[in-house]
Formats: sequence, C-alpha cells, structure tokens
Amino acid sequence: MAALALASTAGAGVAHAQKHEPVGGIYTCVDATGRRITSDRPIMACMDREQRELHRSGSTKRVIGPTLTAAEREQREQREREAALERQRTRDAIRRNQALLSRYPDQAAHDLARREALAQTRAVVDTAERRLAELMAERQKLDAEMEFYRREPSRAPAKLRRRLEENAQSAEVQKRAIAGQQAERDKINQRFDQELAQLRELWGNARATR
Repeated sequence: MAALALASTAGAGVAHAQKHEPVGGIYTCVDATGRRITSDRPIMACMDREQRELHRSGSTKRVIGPTLTAAEREQREQREREAALERQRTRDAIRRNQALLSRYPDQAAHDLARREALAQTRAVVDTAERRLAELMAERQKLDAEMEFYRREPSRAPAKLRRRLEENAQSAEVQKRAIAGQQAERDKINQRFDQELAQLRELWGNARATR
C-alpha cells in the first residue's frame, strides 16, 4: 500500500510539473546588445542571429540559425541605430529642459538674465562710442591743419598724413566693434525669445502637474 501511495504521489508530481512547463519549448539567445533573452517561443530580437531551443532539462534540442538576409540585417541594424539615437535625443532634450527650468524658475529670472547679457554688449558699445567721439574730435583738428595744404595735399608733412591715416583706421575699428555688438545684441534677444517661448510651455506643464 505504501509503495502504491508513493507511486501515486510521484505520478502526481510529474503531471503537475508537466502541466506548468512551457508547451511550446524554451528558446534562448543573446541579442545585439549582449542581453540574454529566454522565451517560450522563437525570439524576434534574435531573428538575425543564432538561438537555441532547449529541452525541459536545459539541454539543447536544436540550434536555429539566422532567418534574415544580409540586407535585412543591415536594415534592421540601421533601424535600431536610429531608434537608439532618437532615444538619446529624447533623453538629452529632457535634461536640457530640466536645466532650463532650474536656471529660470519664472519669467522674472529670465528677464533679469536677458538684461544682464545685453548690459555687457552695451558696455562695449559705450566704450567704443566714447573712443569714436575722441577720434572724431581729433580728426577735426587734423582736418584744420590739412586745410593749409588743401591746394597741394602732397606738401603736407608726413607726420600729419600718418596721423590722418591712423585716425581713419582707428575710427573704422571702433565702428566695426559697434556693429559687431549690435549684431550680438540681436543674437542675444533672438536666443532669449526662443528660450522664453519654450519656458512658457514648460512652466505651464509644471503648473498643470502640481
């Protein structure tokens, strides 16, 4: 009786194990990223590489070779690369947005940063304009001296002609500096305008999630 009971128990255990084991087999492979995958059906992520079907004991039942052509594998790898790049771009955008919100929690902070950035260019322009005014005053004096040689400019002293040339060159440098800073102010305003449009959306989203 004891032997019969033991046999019945063992049979029940086997039936229970069989009931809970995968019916379709066990498949395993290492995908393109080096990750080992196990499934109860052929693994789509490994269609381009070798995968193994295992017995319930874990031994290899058969080896399944790649099912994609070389062109198909290249296309798939390209798609995977593009998807990875897109995921990276998304992560980078999230980090940039978080950094932007941290730096400018409200419009007052952003407006202050704009004023400070513009003030730096304004300081350069003010200095250049003062120097240009000095050069213009100097030029008037030099022109007055040249008036004596108006009929025969070639008779003007070399020193006077050299001072006139240097004055003109210095004035041109200051004019270029002013124009450059004005262009820089335009770039600064454009950048802050773009940031403000983005920040308004981020501020709105942040308020909506509170």
